[in-house]
Amino acid sequence: MRLTLASAAAAVLLIASLRADIVPANLDPAVKPQDDFYRYANGAWLKQAQVPAAYSYWGAVNELRDRNQQNLKMLCERASAQGDQGTPPERMVGDFYASGMDQEAMDAAGAQPIRFEFDRIDALRTPAQVLAEIAHLQSLGVDAGFAFGSAADAKDSTHQIAEVDQGGLGLPERDYYLRPEDQALRDKYTAHIARLLLLLGGLPDAAQTQAQAVLRLETALTQGSLSAAQLRVPELNYHKLTLAEAEAAVPGMPWRDYFSQTGAPAFAAFNVGQPGFFRAFAAALAQTPVTDWQAYLRWHFVHHFAPYLGGSYVQEDFAFYGATLTGAKQLLPQWQRVAATVDREIGEALGQLYVEEYFPADSKARVLALVGNLRTSLRARIEGLPWMDEPTRARARAKLDALGVKVGYPDTWRDYTGLVIDRGPYVLNVLKAEAFEWRRQLKKIGRPTDPGEWLETPATVNAYYSPWRNEVVFPAAILQPPFFDSQADEAVNYGAIGAFIGHEMTHGFDDQGRKYDAHGNLADWWSSESAAQFQQRAAAIVKQFDGYVVLGGLHVNGTLTEGENIADLGGLKIAYAALEKALPGGPRTQIGGFTPEQRFFLSFASIWRTVYRPEALRLLVRTNPHSPCEFRVNGPLSNLDEFAAAFQVPDGAPMRRPAAERVSIW
Repeated sequence: MRLTLASAAAAVLLIASLRADIVPANLDPAVKPQDDFYRYANGAWLKQAQVPAAYSYWGAVNELRDRNQQNLKMLCERASAQGDQGTPPERMVGDFYASGMDQEAMDAAGAQPIRFEFDRIDALRTPAQVLAEIAHLQSLGVDAGFAFGSAADAKDSTHQIAEVDQGGLGLPERDYYLRPEDQALRDKYTAHIARLLLLLGGLPDAAQTQAQAVLRLETALTQGSLSAAQLRVPELNYHKLTLAEAEAAVPGMPWRDYFSQTGAPAFAAFNVGQPGFFRAFAAALAQTPVTDWQAYLRWHFVHHFAPYLGGSYVQEDFAFYGATLTGAKQLLPQWQRVAATVDREIGEALGQLYVEEYFPADSKARVLALVGNLRTSLRARIEGLPWMDEPTRARARAKLDALGVKVGYPDTWRDYTGLVIDRGPYVLNVLKAEAFEWRRQLKKIGRPTDPGEWLETPATVNAYYSPWRNEVVFPAAILQPPFFDSQADEAVNYGAIGAFIGHEMTHGFDDQGRKYDAHGNLADWWSSESAAQFQQRAAAIVKQFDGYVVLGGLHVNGTLTEGENIADLGGLKIAYAALEKALPGGPRTQIGGFTPEQRFFLSFASIWRTVYRPEALRLLVRTNPHSPCEFRVNGPLSNLDEFAAAFQVPDGAPMRRPAAERVSIW
């Protein structure tokens, strides 16, 4: 670690104060565990917690992300100060960060650094030119028209194929364009579009007319779009077609003309994720006036790059996507926005600095041991499932045995050769980085899938399961308090990172993941009897979460959140079973008046303590596959006999679902 004595001392004090533990002051003893465990475990904290002005919600995860952002700030500032004296990753990170912190230059330049792109849009005259411009803007990272890129072939995951998917919308998802109750939000959206177009130099009446054209065009695209819940169904989103088959399936879509503009290598077949969407797109391309397409493309380009332009663009972008949609009251500090951009755009350059500074070698070994314990626990669960027949059980074991595990950071860092980052306009650095990523993605088409590739950066506070790779991945940044602490007792670690690991492992067997085999291929490896048994249990968890109400009459969407709810329930069960095996025999030693079993559940509940602004909660329920945090706690725990035993929860209590309604899957 390259710290000064003063900063090293401060770091030691900070680390010493950041322990994963049960905090008695956060509990609310006035609430009984049997009535509302989320508020028993977090009630005192919830009563005094406030969402900071720059946030739409606040909780334990935000606290970790904020601390992590401070770490990124230190790395970026140090790299920036070193200038040309740093290593190649340091120079790239330092120059990118310095360009983003030069607010005076950004304000003076406005949109001038990217004005040449608007000139291209102004020159469009025909639908063919519109399609070519869509391909061009996509190559710069802009979600124009639809999405195109490479992906593992869902039925041959060892190879990458070309894939097109629905996209091109400025509102969060399809139903925002269709629900009558969202008309006021659509009005605010068009007003926002008009204001950004005015910033580009348009006239008020023309900007308003163009904004309405954008809304009409995006609404037309939704006619063939799938809902957020439908996008989670693998079979609905896999249609591997030859070009000839695609031309027959989507009449009027000029596939060959489009692909010739992308720079993609030649391919024999590609996945058309949602044919209905592309039929709507083809109709819009043919029938919508080119002037409307120009307004649409102008808007999507400025919308994508507004956060990296002068202050007026940044503020207007925040006014809608921050304040209106999420309820946030002010922008995040500039350094925080820029550090996040550096991580997003060149995350494996920044990741090298991050791992060297903040990821102890023993953390990886400890987490791998935890994963091994949970794998053993899940295997035992599979062996004992009464509803699964033997042929299906054997294939489930094989899938679990084949599960890959990545912890901390990639074995081989990404090669950024060809990407030139300098201290010139910030927006151009973002544009160049996104163009580089576009080329990197397209180069993968037709090639073998790289088993070493990571889909998130080491500095990301998150984890994921990839069904196509059949692997769980835990970036370095998640492996710190409150999720993981090498000094914490086993119960705390198993309740936090253990349940998190179990959650990701269970995704391999949720409503989506179960449809992929041990090799990551979309294949039906279930007997009809076992599949029916699974679906019966999964339907019960959908029904349970459909019943939860937030914000008056707004219900949790049990179908949209099905996979995450299954993973929360399964992750808890296997983490608890793994803890029981890890604990020594004999009487349980209490800490702070709680048994290890009780500390396990308190640790789990504490990591999900969160307060929301109403706008953010509404957005989450409508678009996010995760349930609001109180239901991520109370929902699965009310199904668990293990929880009821730990806290002596009687039958009939709110935290003890009736026996006939209790859900147990994995």
